[in-house]
Amino acid sequence: MTKPLDGIRIIDFTHVQAGPACTQLLAWYGADVIKVERPGSGDVTRSQLRDIPGADALYFTMLNGNKRSLTLDTKTQEGKEVLEKMIKTSDVMVENFGPGALDRMGFSWARIQELNPKMIMASVKGFSDGHSYEDLKVYENVAQCAGGAASTTGFWDGPPTVSAAALGDSNTGMHLAIGILTALMQRQKTGKGQKVSCSMQDAVLNLCRVKLRDQQRLDKIGYLEEYPQYPHGSFTDVVPRGGNAGGGGQPGWVLKCKGWETDPNAYIYFTIQGHAWEPITRAIGKPEWATDPAYMTAEARQDKIFDIFATIEEWLKDKTKYEAVDILRKFDIPCAPVLSMKELAASPDLRKSGSIVEVDHKVRGKYLTIGSPIKFSDLTIEVGPSPVLGEHTDEVLADLGYSADDIAKLHTAKAV
Repeated sequence: MTKPLDGIRIIDFTHVQAGPACTQLLAWYGADVIKVERPGSGDVTRSQLRDIPGADALYFTMLNGNKRSLTLDTKTQEGKEVLEKMIKTSDVMVENFGPGALDRMGFSWARIQELNPKMIMASVKGFSDGHSYEDLKVYENVAQCAGGAASTTGFWDGPPTVSAAALGDSNTGMHLAIGILTALMQRQKTGKGQKVSCSMQDAVLNLCRVKLRDQQRLDKIGYLEEYPQYPHGSFTDVVPRGGNAGGGGQPGWVLKCKGWETDPNAYIYFTIQGHAWEPITRAIGKPEWATDPAYMTAEARQDKIFDIFATIEEWLKDKTKYEAVDILRKFDIPCAPVLSMKELAASPDLRKSGSIVEVDHKVRGKYLTIGSPIKFSDLTIEVGPSPVLGEHTDEVLADLGYSADDIAKLHTAKAV
């Protein structure tokens, strides 16, 4: 079946996570993504956190499926010539080098435009161009701290906390993919390429917009009524850490279920929405709260919210998290079990939807990976394995018009 991005060739000069997450998404949707790697070593994640000696690490395989691998030494003249041909015949180049690396390689934006005026140059950055931290090296947790996520995550009596979710890396890659697709659409109208970039700080900040909302509210009125600190605690002039409180104005908390003493994930997240209050009171055996003025409104409940959660937790103590959710969903109460990675990996629902897939790698064998989080009514996403280092080098060179003799010479010159 024809894929939406069939015919789009992408030079993938990225490594580690943010860039590879971006290009893998585009590869799933049909783009021919050619991962350009250093001969002999390749992407550093091929060898990071290995679980099978001699096989590419899961860190690499789970971010580089559906791509072709070309090894290329751009320090050689022959390697530069190969890259020039690739630029002339490709649509997009994605990179996450340090500042100025491409210029030093001899491929400035001006040179790339000269070779291919239709080229879209997409870059992952730590901070936006011109930022005072522009030259600062950025990793996942650095981005979370610089983007505002860490300062608002965790409990009020503890330090800032980073999230296990890749808010800095994969999130930035998803943002950049949107930028690339937008630039491709614009190119259809103008015929011109352009530079596209997304900084990790900006991508994290974009996910923290409700906290920026809260900062402005705090500046105006001096308190935030949906945070656990209200009404008994105090506020400073910055958005506080709210523990497991809901960020949308509906009180929520993580509550213990049966087995929590031995199972670190025997919990549910329980949200008290205004319209669900009456069903909640029936579900937990407190129907009198539905008409009690001390509990009828969100404002009335706020000063005793943790007492209410304690009552709900008492109701939960003889129910597993799955049993609890099965009861509560019949009352249309927003809740969810706290699912571990082990439970998610085994989930039949996620396997059926293609959100988690099993693929077969020629070296490491079968492994689980993430499938497309976006679902389509008329597009089937085929998630394939990652390439071994240099697996498609000769194939890509042949696509570029090199003869068998030319390819042999490139190998001899150690350009590939």
